[in-house]
Amino acid sequence: MVARLQALLAALWGGFLLCIASVATPSAFAVLERAQAGAYVARVFAVEAQASLAVALVLMLLERRLAREALAAGVARPVFSARLLLPAVALFCTVAGYYGLQPLMAQARAGVGVASFAALHGVSLAFFGVKGLAVLALAWLSLKRTS
Repeated sequence: MVARLQALLAALWGGFLLCIASVATPSAFAVLERAQAGAYVARVFAVEAQASLAVALVLMLLERRLAREALAAGVARPVFSARLLLPAVALFCTVAGYYGLQPLMAQARAGVGVASFAALHGVSLAFFGVKGLAVLALAWLSLKRTS
């Protein structure tokens, strides 16, 4: 039951990230003025970052529970499995990509800061891409466990 919940959460999280990347963000820039689209997308990514923090922590806790249950059943499992490290990677990408770069991007928009907005936006996009790949890999691995 816990393994199925883990697979479901990972799949939903991956779908959420794909929807943001392929539908919500491009659509906003297609129909809204640039400033309005930027404000909308900033809000979408704020919600996504909060949701990603929560889901990553829940998935890591579920994996630890599955490891404890396996140990109690006498099955040895590695402490740092891919199902634990992948949500940790996604968590790191969320913290670094959103919470770390967002203040720097605001400074760059204001004309001050260490890097241009475009450079910081590229780094943020790379973190989001890595997070998406980690979450989709986790969903795939978790689904393999349940079947």
